[in-house]
Amino acid sequence: MDSSPADPAPFLGSPATRLEGREKVTGKARYAAEYALPDRAYAWPVPATVAHGRVTAVDTTGALALPGVLAVLTPYDAPRLGPSDDPTLRVLQDSEVPHSGWYVALAVAETPEAARAASSAVRVRYDAEPHDAVLHAGHPAAYTPEQVNGGYPAHREKGDAAAAFAAAPVRVDCAYAVPPLHNHPMEPHAATAHWDADAGALTVYDSSQGAGLVRSTLASLFGLPADRVTVVSEHVGGAFGCKGTPRPHVVLAVMAARHTGRPVTLALPRRHLAAVVGHRAPTLHRVRLGARTDGTLTALAHEVTTHTSRVREFVEQAAVPARVMYAAPALLTTHRVVPLDVPTPSWMRAPGESPGMYALESAMDELACALGIDPVELRICNEPDAEPDSGRPFSSRHLVECLREGAARFGWAAHRTPRQDGPLLIGTGVAAATYPVYVAPSSARAHAFPDGTYLVQTNATDLGTGARTVLAQIAADALRVALDRVTVEIGHSALPQGSVAGGSAGTASWGWAVHDACTSLVALLARRSGPIPEAGVSVPADTTASAKQKSPYARHAFGAHFAEVQADTVTGEVRVRRLLGVFAAGRILNPLTARSQFVGGMVMGLGMALTEHSTMDPAFGDFTENDLASYHVPAHADVPDIEVHWLDEHDKHLNPMGGKGIGEIGIVGTAAAIGNAFHHATGCRIRELPLTPDRVLTALG
Repeated sequence: MDSSPADPAPFLGSPATRLEGREKVTGKARYAAEYALPDRAYAWPVPATVAHGRVTAVDTTGALALPGVLAVLTPYDAPRLGPSDDPTLRVLQDSEVPHSGWYVALAVAETPEAARAASSAVRVRYDAEPHDAVLHAGHPAAYTPEQVNGGYPAHREKGDAAAAFAAAPVRVDCAYAVPPLHNHPMEPHAATAHWDADAGALTVYDSSQGAGLVRSTLASLFGLPADRVTVVSEHVGGAFGCKGTPRPHVVLAVMAARHTGRPVTLALPRRHLAAVVGHRAPTLHRVRLGARTDGTLTALAHEVTTHTSRVREFVEQAAVPARVMYAAPALLTTHRVVPLDVPTPSWMRAPGESPGMYALESAMDELACALGIDPVELRICNEPDAEPDSGRPFSSRHLVECLREGAARFGWAAHRTPRQDGPLLIGTGVAAATYPVYVAPSSARAHAFPDGTYLVQTNATDLGTGARTVLAQIAADALRVALDRVTVEIGHSALPQGSVAGGSAGTASWGWAVHDACTSLVALLARRSGPIPEAGVSVPADTTASAKQKSPYARHAFGAHFAEVQADTVTGEVRVRRLLGVFAAGRILNPLTARSQFVGGMVMGLGMALTEHSTMDPAFGDFTENDLASYHVPAHADVPDIEVHWLDEHDKHLNPMGGKGIGEIGIVGTAAAIGNAFHHATGCRIRELPLTPDRVLTALG
């Protein structure tokens, strides 16, 4: 078969536009709540209004009397669930209320409006108990866990950091605080479930980062063989981590479908998300840096305290980045966690790295000020030869080059004198960024057809990142054909197994399997004689053995952020005037979609620095900022033109494509660069995010 391209193939490294873009802008792409199955009903959950206690009675009389109401499920009559290793999914199984917002009933009705009205008409009585929902330093319940998120040891120590710090001629000892943060994807969590009682089969359309994990979880919870469960997550409107594991909405949708015998759609209202789909836990940081007078670090200690729920332990790994960044002979990184009556935290874009690097890079700026050394040069002079914690060599590390390139592009040297324009104080700041390289086992199948077209299948998930497009480019590159001859199928549990879309590992994981399948297909076609049969020729690939091999190298992406900000001395408003990011993230497979990912991460970092925060109400035990009117994500007026560049980095120790993953590193370090620029402009250091006008005016006096 002639596999030569009719037109020059847009191989890897070309800015291919999104293959599904037209479907999205014309409304053809269907999301989880948009599958209008015949006779569909709707569900609406009832959240608990106490922060700790138990349900003593549920009165459904008024709800059931409303027009169009089909059922109200309660802890007393909801279907019983099978085993799960995630207790946050065991909804309506008992009367316990572990935190405010925990679901205690579910209304099902003919329309969304009727379901919502029914949920409001349910009357729940509680036996409320005292609760503790606020994290503070020195909390008596704090403990050191064995591990933190990502499987990292919670505590690591090399040398005697306390003694080295005490002996250092120059020291900084700083406390920083990052508040709770919320993911708020454009598409809230939603699922449409169809229970086929005659066939004993379940079909679910879910807004999820991994249809395969949802499938196996639902099979266990509802006592079904996995091959009787189908999960479709073809189009997902954002996630940022909060859809990384199954959430209560999909369990409740299946419960309602099983109970009523009808397809049921459950789309969570945005005000529910803070309590039931995870959040970035608040983190309290103490960073101690000891250095010689020339800036060489002698001690680095990063201690983190955070919270978790009483339902499931989740510990943000915020001290882990300090194990990667700088050469210090004495290094201490540790985590403590406090179990509280709060919702269970979970992943949010760059968990660990995002809050951890804010604290570390702010402290590095404070050290540079104490030493009178340029902050860029301070970072460069502490560049390690190998990963400080493990001693492993880096597969590639071009942080110094990112800092140098960024300084040149930003005009760093020319802008190191703070300036004033009327009431505006203007300054510049810098921070480094890092994110680990992850890869997970995945599989794929490649098909060749006699008309010269190809089909590639893998159960990947495109959260809006352009994964479909990049996978098609990987396939076209391996097949040596034009992109328009390749079709990619993803987002369906019947496809070859793909890993969850998380950890900036999607393209590396799925792409490796796609590359192997397509490479094997090319080899098979080269050995064949005669035409391809009408049904085509197929080749599978599975990267389990390759992906599970432990690398002898420390593999990380790196970057540098530069910010120019202005602080208004009259209003206290802080605005970013310029933002530049330079990254070393392996081979950039699609510059167009990559730029979007870098910029999107940097915008989230800007929000983290200036506008986004949540508050735990101590009296009611809930988050007060639980919608987009009170939780302020950056709007167009908040965001300047963002400049993004990357180095042409070649790393042969990664995967066949040479990519490191780019979905999360953009947020890492951005907040610190903005905070450092604010200090440069004003001479005031605010160590608690975000830099809101009330805090700014207080600091300026």
